[in-house]
Amino acid sequence: MSELVAEGEGETVGEAKWNALRELERLAPSLDKAAVRFQVLSEGERGLLGVGFTPARVMATLDEAAVAEAPPVDDSPLAARMRSIVEHVTVAMDVRCRVHVAEDDGAISITCTGGDLGVLIGRHGQTIDALQSILNAIAAGEEERKEVVVDAADYRARRRRTLESLALRAAEEALQGLRPVELEPMTAAERKLVHECLQDRAGVETVSEGDEPDRYVVVRPV
Repeated sequence: MSELVAEGEGETVGEAKWNALRELERLAPSLDKAAVRFQVLSEGERGLLGVGFTPARVMATLDEAAVAEAPPVDDSPLAARMRSIVEHVTVAMDVRCRVHVAEDDGAISITCTGGDLGVLIGRHGQTIDALQSILNAIAAGEEERKEVVVDAADYRARRRRTLESLALRAAEEALQGLRPVELEPMTAAERKLVHECLQDRAGVETVSEGDEPDRYVVVRPV
């Protein structure tokens, strides 16, 4: 089986990987990025006081069969930009995955699928939430504003189920003990899920307290 090979340089290994991938895409525009293999040829050197800088070098390799397997892409300009950023980040993080983009009138949903995506998700979803926040900040500055949702390994659905279960248990505890129950610090989106889950729960109310990034929900009896 024949292979396509390209090299890239950059100030960091992550940047070198991205440049190698871009060069590989020039040879095969429809390549399957998840099938690309990277080999670090040199991690580069910063040099002393900026003198003697040596760039990092990376070689990217792809089996030609993976070129024909890549699905066609028909993104809007904004969706294409969001896709490119996510691909750039995953390559820099050495996360091998496919990036799927779905778009409607109000939102752009980006789903990453592949093997071990734990690094991309991060502890309690901190990494994927940070990436999603960055994309939304970028999208907010565009003429065509849309909400951007980033998911990996069905994390969003799993996290929703966990938060809903946590919220219901906290409500029961607040009612039985007749005292407020503080939940763990959460992102604004996660706090919103808790508020929505308990908004119709008789006997309790929810409020957010604390300062970012440690803001949390308090469930208290009324």
